[in-house]
Amino acid sequence: MARPDKAAAVAEMTDKFRSSNAAVLTEYRGLTVKQLKTLRRSLGENADYAVVKNTLTKIAANEAGIDTLDDLFAGPTAVAFVTGDPVESAKALRDFAKENPALIIKGGVLDGKALTADEIKKLADLESREVLLAKLAGALKAKPSQAAAVFQALPSKLVRTVDALRDKVEQGGAGTPAPAAEDAPAE
Repeated sequence: MARPDKAAAVAEMTDKFRSSNAAVLTEYRGLTVKQLKTLRRSLGENADYAVVKNTLTKIAANEAGIDTLDDLFAGPTAVAFVTGDPVESAKALRDFAKENPALIIKGGVLDGKALTADEIKKLADLESREVLLAKLAGALKAKPSQAAAVFQALPSKLVRTVDALRDKVEQGGAGTPAPAAEDAPAE
């Protein structure tokens, strides 16, 4: 029979897996408490970084429907449960790992899809959500103004063409169409 404290820990982690957008597993062997505190601060309010017990976390992940992480639960493990923008958290983890090589990114999960350590590093190379949204807004704003310019140009071009035809007709009929031939009598 499971002890109540372990059952509560599993239930809490299961809820974290279910409520987070992403979870990144790391190995923290060799990091000091001060370095872990710095890492938690760099993740900000966007993620919760917790040192976990492998067996309990594996059970919690499986209960949350995530069974792709089973191989990563070896050695000292900590999990960053990301509730905000996963790109920002991936960048914070990558940057911290560059400064502190003892932190090893093992892998993770994003919206139910397993990610390798390399995929998490690629995720960190993406621009933040705010930058991507700003670029999208700029593109969407540019398209209507371009369309408006095209729609405005069409009537003015039509008017210029009609004026040019009128001028041509008035200047000597060089462009007047030939009179229609009379229909031939039917046989």
